[in-house]
Amino acid sequence: MNLSELGELPLVELIRGRFSGQRRGKLLRGIGDDAAVAGLPQGKLLTSTDIMAEGVHFDLSLVMPYQLGFKLVSVNVSDIYAMGGSPMQILLALALPGSTDTVFMERFFDGVSDALDLYGASLAGGDISASRSGMVLSATVIGQAQRPVLRSGARPGDALYVTGPLGDSASGLELLREIGSPLRLDRRFTRGALPWKIMEPLVRRHLLPLARKPGAWLGRATAMIDISDGLALDLNRMCAESGVGAVIDMESIPVSEGTRMTASVLKLDLMGLVLSGGEDYELLFAARGTLRRGRGGPVRIGEVVKGDGVVLRTADGDERALEPSGFEHFGGEGG
Repeated sequence: MNLSELGELPLVELIRGRFSGQRRGKLLRGIGDDAAVAGLPQGKLLTSTDIMAEGVHFDLSLVMPYQLGFKLVSVNVSDIYAMGGSPMQILLALALPGSTDTVFMERFFDGVSDALDLYGASLAGGDISASRSGMVLSATVIGQAQRPVLRSGARPGDALYVTGPLGDSASGLELLREIGSPLRLDRRFTRGALPWKIMEPLVRRHLLPLARKPGAWLGRATAMIDISDGLALDLNRMCAESGVGAVIDMESIPVSEGTRMTASVLKLDLMGLVLSGGEDYELLFAARGTLRRGRGGPVRIGEVVKGDGVVLRTADGDERALEPSGFEHFGGEGG
């Protein structure tokens, strides 16, 4: 059965029944009224929204519906974590072709549900529309923070940190394009360009990204952003908001062995993957003083300086401007 045969109201009731038991984060009234009702906890209210459009953010020939639902929630929660907050509720707005199969939607909501469980959030409602030109999936996340961390707080002398390796998601996307079909990550795939134990973490990073929750260092952070569009673009954004410049050391940026191997085997530009690949959803933040690095903790990659723009320093001491290249709407990759 497809959505044209099912109809809008049965689809709404399907969603309502599926998520009626998830009442977290002060949610008092969810689906069923014109607006959700939530108790306001102490602190500041955070709201953010992200759209995933077919043909722009995802290719249905390379992704499974479960993965799509999980990722939609994760990328929105990442914005709340990047403000130093916690997610409470999610609103979904879905524009779907009438030919969409109801089994596809069931699997999509499986992914949404598992992600909500992971992040401790509730589905509070949303909207559904027909689409004549592909899927458009949007989520709005509502969260709260005692002290929101803005992009505008970095000051000269602050150190710059990232919470994990960069380039993995872009590497995973390139591997998916090489394979040319969706992958179930619970099954070993044996026809790839690399061993599955190398490929799987990279493909998983792209298909099922995990929003990175701030650690004990949060109280030291002066400015923060999640790396959704690439380090080069997102760091330039943070510097522009703070009215500062930055110097980063290329050799200090954490890069996984899997990304290095993928770049070598597929003959890709390693620096391009790391600096401009995007969708890693690691946190990039400025902090006062030096953080003691524990196992798996943030990695220092540079410092905030006076002026504007970002300078990339290579291992041999050469310096060049790091232009704000990455994913930009209406500009494409490297726009």
